Amino acid sequence: MTAAEKKNDRLSSSPSQTEVELSEMPRAAGLEHKQAAGGAANERLEVSKKLANPLAGLTAEQLAAMGEDYARLAGLTSEEDVRAFRLGAIIAGDHAPYDQIPELTAREREVLQRETTHKWSNPSMLYWVVAICSLCAAVQGMDETVVNGAQIFYKQVFGIGTNRERDTWLVGLVNGAPYLCCAVIGCWITDPMNRAFGRRGTIFISCLISALACFWQAFTNTWWHMFIARFFLGFGIGPKSATTPVFAAECSPPKLRGALVMQWQMWTAFGIMIGYVADLAFYFVPDSGIELGLNWRLMMGSALLPAVVVCLLAFKCPESPRWYLSKNRHGDAFDSVCQLRFEKVQAARDLFYTYTLLQTEKQAMSIGTGNRVKELFTIRRNRNAMVASEIVMFMQQFCGVNVIAYFSSEIFVQAGYSNVSALAASLGFGVINWLFAIPAFYTIDTFGRRNLLLTTFPLMAFFMFFTGYSFWIPESSSAHIACIALGIYLFGMVYSPGEGPVPFTYSAEAYPLYIRPIGMSLATATTWLFNFILALTWPRMLVAFTPQGGFSWYAGWNIVGFFLVLFFVPETKEKTLEELDGVFDVPLRRRAAHGARQAVYFCRRYLLRQSAVDKPAPPHEESVRGVADPTAGFTKEKGASLREKVTEPPGVAQV
Repeated sequence: MTAAEKKNDRLSSSPSQTEVELSEMPRAAGLEHKQAAGGAANERLEVSKKLANPLAGLTAEQLAAMGEDYARLAGLTSEEDVRAFRLGAIIAGDHAPYDQIPELTAREREVLQRETTHKWSNPSMLYWVVAICSLCAAVQGMDETVVNGAQIFYKQVFGIGTNRERDTWLVGLVNGAPYLCCAVIGCWITDPMNRAFGRRGTIFISCLISALACFWQAFTNTWWHMFIARFFLGFGIGPKSATTPVFAAECSPPKLRGALVMQWQMWTAFGIMIGYVADLAFYFVPDSGIELGLNWRLMMGSALLPAVVVCLLAFKCPESPRWYLSKNRHGDAFDSVCQLRFEKVQAARDLFYTYTLLQTEKQAMSIGTGNRVKELFTIRRNRNAMVASEIVMFMQQFCGVNVIAYFSSEIFVQAGYSNVSALAASLGFGVINWLFAIPAFYTIDTFGRRNLLLTTFPLMAFFMFFTGYSFWIPESSSAHIACIALGIYLFGMVYSPGEGPVPFTYSAEAYPLYIRPIGMSLATATTWLFNFILALTWPRMLVAFTPQGGFSWYAGWNIVGFFLVLFFVPETKEKTLEELDGVFDVPLRRRAAHGARQAVYFCRRYLLRQSAVDKPAPPHEESVRGVADPTAGFTKEKGASLREKVTEPPGVAQV
């Protein structure tokens, strides 16, 4: 047995005194476990709150001793490592300004200060992780949109290109096959894959599956063969879409976590654009004697290229430190986080804090014997979070965006474009979708999730109506084509900073941590299920409703989405865990009544210009009014404020 194996074996054996102390820190900080009404469920929520600051109530001396003990527990016994964990634990507790810790070197103080003043200054390995995650997102986008141009050809050669009812359903079934797989299987195997193979392993396997499925699609010769290949693609899309944002979050420093998690949406939009580029690039490729054509095969197969690149590079970056900790591989976790930070003190701080949070998580998971799936529905705080999350995830599909993403070429052809012009117009939508996703870095944390949705849903409804009604303009008029393209482009402009990035961010925030894995699995499965329904039904809807009716159908759903958000989706921007418990633990009846009062206030204040109208207070205000300011007594010189730590604790994923 090697020294590393002996160390890991020792760490996975019976808990040491230090492990017991760390697992008991919530009690040391004053957490009292309630055994009365509410029982285990209330205790879990209390522990979930405690995750906001698990080091509260501990002195600098206690933290230093715990840091040294953890270093020895992890087998990191060199003087340099023990010192790093002693100082890292003190810094994690936010007990003193950096210049009041005499053991810190000038270099360490500079690096710690630059975390706040120069948040983009990080080791190159961190940006390598970001590059891999961005490539994964591009794979996702290409997987979704290369079918847009390819279907112009393969539905004809497969004999399903007519407007007969059977053929329209088959086109929708083939296009939606990956999302059917994601909804019923792919999303639900993410957790066991992560436990077995780690974050890098899951990304590698899912991208390998995507590459093989893309290659397979290029060699299909019947519609049912294409359906099977695309269904198999879902085994790559589901785990990849759930794992990659988590991997980025677990590797990133706190100041960059939000921006790096948002990279998924931005680079998925980029991949969507590249998918349109591939469709246009291969359009004129001659058949060259290939049965049933060559150009659509190259379109479908082109998405394997970024997937292969990810497979080749995935293991060039470090594994998630948090995953190593879950396997009791503490030494490996420290080696990993050291590659992602400039100084060992930074790495020790983040690893110690992450380990502390994991101990608190374990306590939350082990309290009581209640079924967590049942508690998702029976506890009002969880149930309301689920309702809000499901609304935004459902509306991400039924706002109608993927009607355009998957079928824009067909839509433009019906509008009178040639095939080439339709592909070029689709590329224009892809460019807009990507460019207007960039402002979400700023808008999502500035304007708030709820305000973005309430602003963009009416605009999306208007532009959907505008696009549909433009089909009534005579085809002989140049305005016919121009107005259809304009409506689609304007829709993309308001979707990208709103309903594009908000749903995944909101769902990751809404649930208490102890139930978050289940909640996120449900949220992800929901969006892929309705994605499949949209892809399945749109070809038939175009025939039955005409383009005017089809676009109006989704315009109507955007109006429904506005009122669902108004009545049932509270704001989560800049809320602590304690505040979120108060925000969601409000009867839906009161939440809906507050939404109605907000609508009346808006009309009187901004439409009727009545300046004396009082703005209605949120229904949870009384729940949080008595909560003490968690940042009291802390100064900016102490590094990250406690409120920042509440929102984004160092080194641990929030999704």
